[in-house]
Amino acid sequence: MRPSLIAAVLMIGAGSVATTVAVTAKTTPSMRTALAAAVAAPTRTATNVARDKYRKPAETLAFFGVKPTDNVVEIWPGGGWYTEILAPYLRDNGQLTVVSPPGSGSDSIAKKLDANAATYGKVARANFPSVLGGTGVAPGSADVVMTFRNVHNWRMGAYNKDVDYSEAAFREIYAMLKPGGVLGIEDHRLPENMDTARERSSGYMKVSTIRMLAQSAGFQFAGSSEVNANSRDTHDYPKGVWTLPPRFAEGDTDRAKYAAIGESDRMTLKFVKPRR
Repeated sequence: MRPSLIAAVLMIGAGSVATTVAVTAKTTPSMRTALAAAVAAPTRTATNVARDKYRKPAETLAFFGVKPTDNVVEIWPGGGWYTEILAPYLRDNGQLTVVSPPGSGSDSIAKKLDANAATYGKVARANFPSVLGGTGVAPGSADVVMTFRNVHNWRMGAYNKDVDYSEAAFREIYAMLKPGGVLGIEDHRLPENMDTARERSSGYMKVSTIRMLAQSAGFQFAGSSEVNANSRDTHDYPKGVWTLPPRFAEGDTDRAKYAAIGESDRMTLKFVKPRR
């Protein structure tokens, strides 16, 4: 079966010249059908479904090449926006592990999964990163690791008294993946011409920073997709990315303006652990 091609932008060399290339996401018709069914499932929360127009879950997961037979780790699922899709998608033939910092308040999604085992299957639990304690994911066990809008949290030191542990986090992800395994990252994008110091307070990250972190840990860059880009985002709000929906950090102040912008401009990056 012919795989689908998803356009990506690949930065070549150390300069500013970008070359557009086609990155092959190895999706089959049956995989795309299963993804569409998981996204369209009536068991999804209505408020989560309303965000699909911003988050493009089927296209994002297809770009990462997530198969229904994969052993998938979702890092810091939060309220479980992607978990609602991934758990049914992997229920019959794959495995989903959701990992959170110990004592982070992610018990709500755990309780939801446990209460709906027929829909979500047996979802495993673990903790991440190990610097925060708990029991981590076994080394060399994952086919795919994904995290959505979280690298900025590691940079900002969430749950660890503002200590930047992003480098350690990437090394730990590298260890948990099998050779040839995929790391998929979606995060709020800080333009390269803005001050890098804003990564420590705004919730936005530069593509170059995340590429550096991943490649320093040993990953190879496999490509990027613009599926989650938003050219209306100005990236310069006093209260950071949380000014935009769904958080609306300014409350009712300029709410209509921020609603019209929509969710943040986001990078969607794919990395691979080399086969040695």
